[in-house]
Amino acid sequence: MVFGAALTALPGPVAVAAPEVPAYAFADDVRDALGATDTGDAARLDPGETYRSSLPGDPDAVADDGPDSGAGDGEQDEGNNDGKDDGKVYYRLELDDASTTYVSVTAIPRPGAVPAVGDGIGVAVQDADGTPCTYDSVTIGTARSPRPITAWGAREILPGNGLCQEPGTYYVVVEPVSTGAEGSARSPWDLELAPFSEPPLAKAATTDVPQTWNSATPAPPVAEPVAVRGGAGFTEATAVTQGVSGDEIVPGQTLFYRVPVDWGRQLYASVELGSGEKSSGFVAEALDLTLYNPVRAKVEDAGVGYGGTQKSAALAPAPPVRYANRYAPTNPTKSLRFAGSYYLVVHLAAQVAEAFGDGPYGLTLRVRLGGTAQSGPGYEGRSAPRGVFGQDTAGDGPAEAGGDGRTGQARATADGDPAMRAVAVAGIGTGTALLLVLGGWTLTARRRAAAQIRVSAQNPTA
Repeated sequence: MVFGAALTALPGPVAVAAPEVPAYAFADDVRDALGATDTGDAARLDPGETYRSSLPGDPDAVADDGPDSGAGDGEQDEGNNDGKDDGKVYYRLELDDASTTYVSVTAIPRPGAVPAVGDGIGVAVQDADGTPCTYDSVTIGTARSPRPITAWGAREILPGNGLCQEPGTYYVVVEPVSTGAEGSARSPWDLELAPFSEPPLAKAATTDVPQTWNSATPAPPVAEPVAVRGGAGFTEATAVTQGVSGDEIVPGQTLFYRVPVDWGRQLYASVELGSGEKSSGFVAEALDLTLYNPVRAKVEDAGVGYGGTQKSAALAPAPPVRYANRYAPTNPTKSLRFAGSYYLVVHLAAQVAEAFGDGPYGLTLRVRLGGTAQSGPGYEGRSAPRGVFGQDTAGDGPAEAGGDGRTGQARATADGDPAMRAVAVAGIGTGTALLLVLGGWTLTARRRAAAQIRVSAQNPTA
């Protein structure tokens, strides 16, 4: 192809041949949202829904944008390139003055994308006057391996914060990020946008962030790995618990896992990559492990190079999950602000295939939970979507309706009887659980009554 010849004549990143990599898995109920080039046409985003959109870019940044590229329909892209060259797209939020709203934006390179080190996205939330509430950016990294990357924005209701506290219209602004260095091109991205709404507390909580916590790294769990298959997106993340999980990964692939973490608990995780077909050469930042919180905000990550022999990467110890962590100045503490499903995302650089073979490569995930489950802060109202922030999704109301703000599993494990603990761990719905428990009690009562009748028959009294 002419385009391929042009690539070989220029310095900078080139497309890397890699095994067939599964496409990013968008939510089953994902809705389309056209990214507008100005605020006047911005589509509304409702917390609790998930949206699919796109961010325009330079067509020359994609080596092969064929019919299976996942680019969405042509109308979407044409709408995004409406005569503006800054590449920004806008979305709208209608917010009250009580709830905190988070918006995560996952950017997915299209097949054949040729990203440079500094290529990525930036996400801002602004009020109706253009005042920035938050800004976050993320880039593809020095490995230059095409992969989903996630940035986030928020309108936070915080005591003493004079900005972005009023109800009204807010805007989510997504922009391309590039270093502008030689070989860098503004790649088009497909986008998954997920807005979340966190209700206020029933009563005020402390704003003091605990300064002391157990920072020692515990020994990783040792056991025979349980076979799992990582998901291809946040909404398809595979549930894992404390223990050892075994999986496989091919170069260029990103796998998603989720771990339920209660208030007061600490999450420790590491990942191990098996040896390749050969052990000559080296790929920098070949294996990446990233931890995201329940609203898909990055907590921390760990990366390691690969030379063909087995390697491991481990997250640094982080504080327990506490509501007050939101008042911390920096991550990882700041992002460990609520209980719920935390995401472990593993990526293996596409360049590994060229250096060490197509694989698949063995992957081992080790997860340990420290600390002690505690009561949550007690929310007043429901989150959107329901059950995100350690709330009890089984009841009619939020966490405080269950009494203490702990997740359903934590309450059953800490306070319930063995039958309820087993039900909670198995993940059976509350209605089914109740029927099982009542049925068990009924059966036990009948057996005891029958036993008493037999005893009376064998030992009559005058």
